[in-house]
Amino acid sequence: MNKNKFPKNFIWGTATSSYQIEGAYDKDGKGISIWDTFSHIKGNIYNNDTGDKACDHYNRYKEDIKIMKELGIKSYRFSISWPRVLPNGKGEVNQKGLDFYKNLIDELLKAGIEPVVTLYHWDLPQALQNNGGWENKEIINAFHEYAKLILSEFNDKVKTWITINEPFVVAFNGNSRGEHAPGIKNHKIALQVAHNLLISHGEAVKLFREMNLKGKIGISLNLTSTYPNTDKKEDINAAKLLEEYINGWFLDPIFKGRYPKKLSKIYRDKYGPINKLSKDFDIIKQKIDFLGINYYTRALVKHNPDSKFYNIETIKTNDSNYTAMDWEIYPDGLYDLLIKINKKYTDLPIYITENGAAFNNQLDNGKIHDENRIEYLYKHFKKTLKAIKKGVPVKRYYVWSLMDNFEWAYGYSKRFGLIYIDYSTQKRFFKDSAYWYKKVINSNSIKNNK
Repeated sequence: MNKNKFPKNFIWGTATSSYQIEGAYDKDGKGISIWDTFSHIKGNIYNNDTGDKACDHYNRYKEDIKIMKELGIKSYRFSISWPRVLPNGKGEVNQKGLDFYKNLIDELLKAGIEPVVTLYHWDLPQALQNNGGWENKEIINAFHEYAKLILSEFNDKVKTWITINEPFVVAFNGNSRGEHAPGIKNHKIALQVAHNLLISHGEAVKLFREMNLKGKIGISLNLTSTYPNTDKKEDINAAKLLEEYINGWFLDPIFKGRYPKKLSKIYRDKYGPINKLSKDFDIIKQKIDFLGINYYTRALVKHNPDSKFYNIETIKTNDSNYTAMDWEIYPDGLYDLLIKINKKYTDLPIYITENGAAFNNQLDNGKIHDENRIEYLYKHFKKTLKAIKKGVPVKRYYVWSLMDNFEWAYGYSKRFGLIYIDYSTQKRFFKDSAYWYKKVINSNSIKNNK
């Protein structure tokens, strides 16, 4: 067997999310999302950028699907904007919003591209946030109503579903650090948000089973590999604790029906009782069909008694290269993560639902020479193939992202795309990495590197 070849039925794709690309934030009956609100407050986003127009995908989706077809993309992961279909988060349905996604899905199928739908990728209806958002347990019923609407509308055409994208980021970046919408800075609230997200995920999986739908449903978690800076016991313990915080706080409830013990005790001592109702975990640990993993970098950890975050400090090494996000490029971290997840948590199929890098590549006479992105993807593909050969059932790979887009708090300053967007004209340009990825897809192999 060719050592660079991926398994026969391996699926190559790319991914986006609604708020980051669609634009048309107030068109055709769409409701306001928390990201509309958050980005419109001066100082929240780099350069005061907003997603009001983004990549204008709402109006240009046919052009974008042609690009995907040209690249040979087999599967496209995108998210539905909850307030576009339910402007108030529940109740009255916006038919024009549903029609947009119906047309998008039909166009994808016509192009021979499998649609993969993420129900929630961060753009919560502001009307629900006004009532407490993810902190308020009532949102579980609202999410159930929303999920039922979308599953009912599209189950005949969509066979792969993701409930929630990166609940860690929703909970902690949005409600503890306040860097993301809704901009709350309260760790106790963030823990309640995380819990309600997990229950909502479980309820959506349960609903999927009760509706007896054909297809598969899972969740996408941002996971990382943590490493101690030295072999000192305190550094090792710090790395383990950070792993519980990023990975375990979501993996343990989903696969083990409980929160990680050490971190649970720390939180309990600080904040009092944490939601640990067994009936909650019965819902959260509904059996999923696959685990989606979003991987970008590792964490190198040392014990620091002066750190505000439980004596944990993440550090940089001079021996590595970094992306424009200042994230260390560490492909071995993906391999180690895949091996560990498979060994410690599940033998379910794994989909890499996001992996990619931002670099400051410039448009030069209509071309973008992003050798660094090609190198990044090649090395991560290679480590994934190594994990597959070790028996880890990785079945799909979605490169983040199809196109440059609104990168949350960084606005339009960071470019992750295979396709370059000239935001002044909305013109699309193929980067060298897009042409390279096309070769990988066509050959189902990484032998075409450079």
